[in-house]
Amino acid sequence: MSNERLRAALLARGLTVRDLAERIGVDPKTVERWITQGIKPYRRHQYATASQLKVDAATLWPDDSRTVDSATDLSKAEIVTVYPHRHVVPNGLWREMYSRAERQLDVLVYAGHFLSEDPLFFGVLTEKAATANIRMLLGDPNCAAVAQRGIDEGHGAMGHKIRNALVNYRPLMARCPEIGFRLHSATLYNSIFRADDEMLVNTHVYGIGAYLAPVLHLRRLPGAGLFDTYARGIDQTWDESRPLTDDDFPKVS
Repeated sequence: MSNERLRAALLARGLTVRDLAERIGVDPKTVERWITQGIKPYRRHQYATASQLKVDAATLWPDDSRTVDSATDLSKAEIVTVYPHRHVVPNGLWREMYSRAERQLDVLVYAGHFLSEDPLFFGVLTEKAATANIRMLLGDPNCAAVAQRGIDEGHGAMGHKIRNALVNYRPLMARCPEIGFRLHSATLYNSIFRADDEMLVNTHVYGIGAYLAPVLHLRRLPGAGLFDTYARGIDQTWDESRPLTDDDFPKVS
């Protein structure tokens, strides 16, 4: 029996079978079988499809067995992939992710120095500044949490890294004053990079720099909680942060 609900949802979103297949990473023939033969996809593909079509998975594939175990499966389905170290994340993924965003771009870090040295990333922020809400959260170089993180990484220079990043960002701040830059004093357990419903979470591990720590690539799915847990952390840190002042920038002698 064909799945007319799935066919109707595709039409409602103005998507083709090939469009959906490319977005969730399956063969178009597989999606075609879901529709014409009523074949039920794996649970992770159900949730990914539902996310793309902006409907509940139970609407497309009614299932009375969606219980606590299913909720756990749903959260797992938000994990696109896990990278063992930040330095093995594809170089262009950061920019590609932010380029896809239309509404919300967030960066929550202590320094995130590698982004502050990327002119192509600056270009993405400049392009998005007029239409999206952009929040750039860096650590207060004078706070205790920053000093401790530098010690934990074994170098004690985190404040210096943040000041260098601020210098790099200053021309962007002047060019795009609508981009929100703030400093926080929070103890971070992850650096978080959000672009709409997509996110990279760079874990912090005692004794090593963030570039050696694992990175989770997440994509938000309706009804799951993993993505939203990290997103709430960004919101809370933003609410408790402060605007920059001239005193936060290194003095030029």
